[in-house]
Amino acid sequence: MFTGIIESLGVIQEIKNDKDNVHITIDSSITNELKIDQSVAHNGICMTVVSIDNSSYTVTAIAETIKKTNLSHLKVGDSVNLERAMKLGDRLDGHIVQGHVDQVGTCKVANETNGSWYYTFEYDDSIGNITIEKGSITVNGVSLTVVNSKKNEFSVAIIPYTYEHTNFNSFVIGTKVNLEFDLIGKYISKLYTSK
Repeated sequence: MFTGIIESLGVIQEIKNDKDNVHITIDSSITNELKIDQSVAHNGICMTVVSIDNSSYTVTAIAETIKKTNLSHLKVGDSVNLERAMKLGDRLDGHIVQGHVDQVGTCKVANETNGSWYYTFEYDDSIGNITIEKGSITVNGVSLTVVNSKKNEFSVAIIPYTYEHTNFNSFVIGTKVNLEFDLIGKYISKLYTSK
């Protein structure tokens, strides 16, 4: 479990294909605090640390993860949002995030608005995912509040701190992002549609 509060930005050092798997090596300021077998969210994707070498560590993504996330769009040098799994008893500053990406969305709007930033993301609503205004959404691992919800898109507004300390500052129109919809909302939606 995660909270959607980003701890650090990592930089991709290497992407290595191995059959259907991809090994991704990341340089990060939190590497010295990691252990092999530890779960870390990378742009909202929960992956396991498989090796550590000085300031870098490696995670492995399987075909299913690659298919359902924006991993195939990443390149060496890209920044990724990092969050270690939450500790039992810590404050839940964001919302309950599983690190299981529901689908990939596309940035439609990226505007600076007098010191804050406003983004709109489009997604395929035929899968059954929904947003509600003032509800929670996770975009590339960042816990956010929906400020405008429509049938197949939603908007969020972020403060300068979030802009400066996450990879939101690299988003342009067309950027592919990982979306994890609110866990409670998914259960309610499933109950409603299964009746």
